[in-house]
Parts: sequence; C-alpha cells; structure tokens
Amino acid sequence: MHPRWIWLIAVLCGSSCMINTTPAGPMQTDSRSIPRDASESARVDLRMGAGELRMGGGAPELMRADFRYNVASWKPEVRYSSAAGRANLTIEQPDSGHTGLGNTRNEWDLRLNDEIPADIMVRFGAGEARLSLGSLSLRSIEIEIGAGELDLDLRGTPRRDYDVRIRGGAGEATVHLPPNVGVYARAEGGLGEIQVRGLRREGQHWVSEGYDSAKVQIHLDVRGGVGQINLLAE
Repeated sequence: MHPRWIWLIAVLCGSSCMINTTPAGPMQTDSRSIPRDASESARVDLRMGAGELRMGGGAPELMRADFRYNVASWKPEVRYSSAAGRANLTIEQPDSGHTGLGNTRNEWDLRLNDEIPADIMVRFGAGEARLSLGSLSLRSIEIEIGAGELDLDLRGTPRRDYDVRIRGGAGEATVHLPPNVGVYARAEGGLGEIQVRGLRREGQHWVSEGYDSAKVQIHLDVRGGVGQINLLAE
C-alpha cells in the first residue's frame, strides 16, 4: 500500500484495529468474469477494506475483473445471483481482522457492461479509488470511503436521471460531472475545503446552467469529514 495512506489507516483503526505484522507473501493474480444473462438490470456491490480500486466500463460480459494481492487471506469473494430480471453481484475482501501496512498490496481492476442499467454501491476502507463510470447505464451510485482518495469520473452521455451519494471520512473526493446534463449538487465538509467549478451557487447548493429544463438530471449529495471535496463540471 502507498505509504501516504498508512497514517490515515492508523487514525481510523485507533486502538481497536490490529496491525498485520506478517510479511507479505508472493503476488497472486486472479481473474473472474460474469457472463451476461437475461437480467434487465444489475446491482453491483463492492466491499474493499484497503488497497487500490479501479472500475470502468467496456466489458462485453456483465463484469470482468482482475485482482492482484500479496496477502493470501485477501483473496476477493465473488457472489452472483439473478432473479426476477435483476442481477446481484457482490465482490468482497474478506475481513481477516488485520489491516495491512508496509509492502502489502491489494489491487482490483473491474470492468462492467455499458448496456445493462446498474445500481453501484462501493464501500471502501482506505487507499485509492478511481471510478470512471460515465459510459455506464447508471441508475444510482452510493459510495462510502473511510480514508484515502476518491476520483469519480461521470463524464459521458447519461441515458436517464440518477442520484449520487458519497460519504467520506479522511482524504480527498473529486467528482467530474458531465457538462451536457442538469446537475444539482449539495456538498458538506467537516474540517476540509469545498471547491466547485462550472456550477452556480444557490443558497446551500449548486446547479448547472439550464438545470430546470435539462432532459437528464444528476442529483449529487457529498459529505466529507476531514479532507477536501472537489466538484468539477467542465
């Protein structure tokens, strides 16, 4: 894990978190894919304790993923089911009761199908999350991040209205918004700074030009603890 996030993990863990002092093992690589079926929509739930998360579109399958890690107990668990036309995909890092520091590595690279309407949920403990989701057929996004850096890129051509909810702890959250849709954004920070570009402030929220008449609208709600929030609509 990158050294700059070690102190953030330590702050979040406090006295209740055990630190894994076992030396990291050899790097392991796993690949998984979930083929498309008759499902008309999908719910994707990612639960990663610490590491580097990359997610984007372009998969011909429902999902294609590559995992790299050097702590054997961190091998991700992938669960999939489909019922009543709805796919449910969960990818989870097992809870080993330890937080890896030093030379531990945990990297997820996921690709989702662009055509299937998707609800995305991400629970991310610490590290770096870079999510390029603008090509997906989004229905909703919900992200919870404990400590680290979030870069959420929504630039693209949305097909429908959707809501984005982000809750952050310590670190920085940056959201890139598409310029060709209506945007309504609320952002609240604790001790950090809020920077907004390309949106007009109206009281306690921000809107894009032509928001009321836009055919597609994005509603964004971001709340952070200690860190910086950047909303970029340009």
